[in-house]
Amino acid sequence: MRKVAVVGAGMTPFAEHFALGVRDLVPMAFADCAASVDKGFDKGDIEAAWFGAVGPTDGSASGIVADSLGLDGIPVTRVENSCATGNDAIRNAVYAIGSGAVDVALVMGADKLRETASKNVVWEWEAVSRDMTWEYPLGLVAPAGVALHVNRYLHESPATREHLAMVAVKNHRHGATNPKARLQFEITAAQALSATTVVEPFSVYDCAPLSDGAAAMILVAEDVADRYTDQPVWVAGVGLGLDALMHQHKTDLTTFPATVRAAHAAFAMAGVSPADIDVAEVHDFFTGIELISYEDLGFADRFDGYKLLEAGETSLGGSIPVNTSGGLKSKGHPPGATGVGQCVELFEQLRGSAVNQVDGARIGLAHNVGGPTSVSAVTILKAPGVS
Repeated sequence: MRKVAVVGAGMTPFAEHFALGVRDLVPMAFADCAASVDKGFDKGDIEAAWFGAVGPTDGSASGIVADSLGLDGIPVTRVENSCATGNDAIRNAVYAIGSGAVDVALVMGADKLRETASKNVVWEWEAVSRDMTWEYPLGLVAPAGVALHVNRYLHESPATREHLAMVAVKNHRHGATNPKARLQFEITAAQALSATTVVEPFSVYDCAPLSDGAAAMILVAEDVADRYTDQPVWVAGVGLGLDALMHQHKTDLTTFPATVRAAHAAFAMAGVSPADIDVAEVHDFFTGIELISYEDLGFADRFDGYKLLEAGETSLGGSIPVNTSGGLKSKGHPPGATGVGQCVELFEQLRGSAVNQVDGARIGLAHNVGGPTSVSAVTILKAPGVS
C-alpha cells in the first residue's frame, strides 16, 4: 500500500443545532477542514469522498455531500456502521488511496439527532430493530445492552461504580476547555454517583448525549502530500472488528472482542504496540465502555483498567491521556461524525495545536465500538516525521 497522509481536519461544534440541518453542517465542517491545510486547498482536487451518516437524512446522504459542497462530478459513498461509522469511513478512504485508485479523498461524517424523538431513535430509526423485535420492546436498548456487559464486568473485576464516575469526571474536565464540546462544564464524583439512574449501573452522567454535528478530513497519497503541507500526519493503521450481535451468542460479557480484533489489525498494520500510544480517543458512549476498552486496546491487563484511573494515567499529564477532547461523554455524539471528530482531535494533538495538548504526542489512537458492541473500528495516526 501507498502511505496515506492527513493534510487537513476540521469540525463543527457538537451541539444542539436546532436552526441548522445536515446540509448546513457539512459545509461548515469542510470549511474548517480546508482552513487547516497549510498551503491551501482547492476542492477541485478531490477525486472521491466517503460520507459517514447513521441517522435519518433529508434525501440521499451522499447526494447531500455532493450538493452542499458542489462535488457532483465525483463518486461519493455513504458509510453506515453503527457508532464505528466515522472511523470506518476513514478506513475505506485509506484503502482507496493506498491501492492507488485515488490520490486525494475527502472523508466526512455528519448526523443530526436532536430533533428525533428518543423512541424513534431506538425503534423506528434503528434498522437493526427489525431483527431484534423481541429485545427493544422489552427495554434492551443501547444503555441496557451495554449495562449487561458492565454489570458483569463490575461483578468479576475489582472495579466499582466509583471508577465509572472517575471516567465521567475526567472527560468532563477535559471537555470543559474544548470550545467545540457540547457539555463544557466539570462535574464531581458525588454528582455522578447521585445523578438519576438510567439503567444500573449507569446514571445520567455515565451516558453521552446524542448530538448534532459534522467533521471532515482530507486524506492524500504520500507523493502529493507536499502540495498541501510540510507537516503531514500519517495514517499508520486501520482496523475493523466484528462480534455477535445478540447477547445470548456472547461467551464473555467482560470484554468486547470486536475491539480486540480491530485493535490487533490496526496495531499490526502500524507496526506499533499499545505501549507506543501517546494519546487516545476511546469510545465512551457509556463510561463502562471506556473502562473495559482500556484492557481490550492493550493499555492495561485484564481487570486492571481501574488502576489507570486511580493513578491518573488516562488524564492530561498521565502516561496515556484518553479523551482529551472530552470524549463522547462531554464533546457529544453525532454517530456518523464521532470517529472523524476523534481523528480531528488527534490531528491537532500530533501537530501540537490541540486545546488540551499532550506534550510530545507522536502516535495517537481513535476507537469506536457500536451495535451496541458488535462492531469496532480503530485508527492509528503518527505525527509528522515519525517513521
